[in-house]
Amino acid sequence: MSSRLLDAQGLVKNFGGLTAVADVSLHFDQDELIGLIGPNGAGKTTLFNLLTGETPVSSGSISFYTDQGVVSLNGKQPAAIARVGISRTFQNIRLFKEMSVLDNVRIAMTNHYHERFLTSILRLPKYYQTERAMTQAAQALLAMFDLTAVADQPAKSLPYGIQRRLEIVRALATKPKLLFLDEPAAGMNPEETADLTRLIRRIQQEFHITVVLIEHDMSLVMNVVERLYVLEHGALLATGTPKAIQHDPAVIKAYLGGV
Repeated sequence: MSSRLLDAQGLVKNFGGLTAVADVSLHFDQDELIGLIGPNGAGKTTLFNLLTGETPVSSGSISFYTDQGVVSLNGKQPAAIARVGISRTFQNIRLFKEMSVLDNVRIAMTNHYHERFLTSILRLPKYYQTERAMTQAAQALLAMFDLTAVADQPAKSLPYGIQRRLEIVRALATKPKLLFLDEPAAGMNPEETADLTRLIRRIQQEFHITVVLIEHDMSLVMNVVERLYVLEHGALLATGTPKAIQHDPAVIKAYLGGV
């Protein structure tokens, strides 16, 4: 039986006189695969930004359930939110383009490999042990997602679809319990999208995490997710299974019927 992972109540985000998110309440349970859809300008990415600390909420509450208890995410910075177990990708790929593929993954692991200041400065044995452990863990992740062959290449040299995959792998390197994917299929061709569909299913099943994705590719969404939230003009229009959403008259009118 699933248990609660994140609970958001009455989220509002105002930008001056514009309300981008209007009184949205939602929840995610453990080991779910959830979709967030809606027309352009519906507030999907803004909602992601509120849940991951990129943008402060105007009002409302966000609670995250950890092994140590319930943590309020209100007012927390993205780095602090990442430490409790939430990671994300972005619409526009945010890799360290000049760094190698391996170093992009290694740098995401720093929250879980703590070194004392003097250990690092003096290059004590513990420093080298930590560096080896990070490298081995990063190499294992790259191997799992067929990126070993490009481990030493700069991220900018990779084809677009592989950069998207690397960004997801880097997000997984933070050991999240909850992973947000913001339009992961954007700019992909049909073959890359099919590969991504398989990858998302595999991540959710093998890592036993909750995955929430914003996506405009309805075939990907309907084939992958178990539950959907639909936004329109910043407000929650509908929620339900893909089958129920496909037959919801309000959703058809607002979004699906216009695709």
